[in-house]
Amino acid sequence: MRSMVLNSLNGNLNLVDLPKPACNPDEVLIRVLATSLNFADTLLISGKYQEKPKLPFAPGMEVCGIIETCGDSVFDFKVGERIVAYVGFGGLTEFVTAKKHLCFQIPGTIPSEKAASLLIAYGSTELALNYKAKLQKDEVLLVFGASGGVGLSALQIGKAMGAFVIAVARGKNKCLTAKRMGADLIFDSSTVDLKKELKALDKLDVVFDPIGGSQFNDALSAATPETRILPIGFASGEIPNIPANIIMVKNVTLIGFQIGTYKTFKPEVLKACFNRLLKMWSANIIDPQITEVFPLDRANQALDMIKNRQATGKVIVTPWNQDRLKM
Repeated sequence: MRSMVLNSLNGNLNLVDLPKPACNPDEVLIRVLATSLNFADTLLISGKYQEKPKLPFAPGMEVCGIIETCGDSVFDFKVGERIVAYVGFGGLTEFVTAKKHLCFQIPGTIPSEKAASLLIAYGSTELALNYKAKLQKDEVLLVFGASGGVGLSALQIGKAMGAFVIAVARGKNKCLTAKRMGADLIFDSSTVDLKKELKALDKLDVVFDPIGGSQFNDALSAATPETRILPIGFASGEIPNIPANIIMVKNVTLIGFQIGTYKTFKPEVLKACFNRLLKMWSANIIDPQITEVFPLDRANQALDMIKNRQATGKVIVTPWNQDRLKM
């Protein structure tokens, strides 16, 4: 099989030929149809993510594919079934194994590229807003990075939960994307004094922040009593130092969340979340926006698009071209 493998931290991926992985009793072997890339993959490559796979490895945390083999203790899935799986890493390849409790059945109507986009971005968002922050109807939700894959998922899910959604994006085109996806109020961070605009708001109930850096500080400065803040990631490259005295004086709640924890801590929470996401997709409530689809040998360009914050939506890699599908 072909895989895009990282041999040294911060390096480029290399296309290599490897044997298919062996399938353990509690795993399935998946023929990968689509791999959804995330900002977290760029952190894996730089060695800055919470999980640190042993080199060499292939990035790619979530995949959609067809089951080739079922382990001896796998009874809920069958060979030939199309599924999505949270693999953690290893998805930039033609075949990958996944633990059975991290595999999820999908309807035949959802395209593989969109199905592969649901677990990390939409799963993180749904769990963060629903399970952790308990966002309520008519509350005010502030979404940073509102045109990226994670930000757009927060915008869509926040609207589905009945919130008034304020989107922050950078540049006219990204703001237009947020408007098209239903944002109630939009701030262009490249043209406005964001701190001033946020302080002028009557209230902020929930802040969804995948950016970090100065935008986190602006939100904390503008927070009203009992604002709940969700640090989801640090796409700015800057992890903010959080002053505990301001959290205390403002009666602000800071909510820690990282979806990977639930792979082993509470996998049933992941399953329930994904079932809710499928219902929302079936009801046309959410719809992953695909920026671009790359072939496997162009995975470095796909990752650069994410790293340089050029994507307005999800970036996908499809390992199989038409010639190899006939093999």
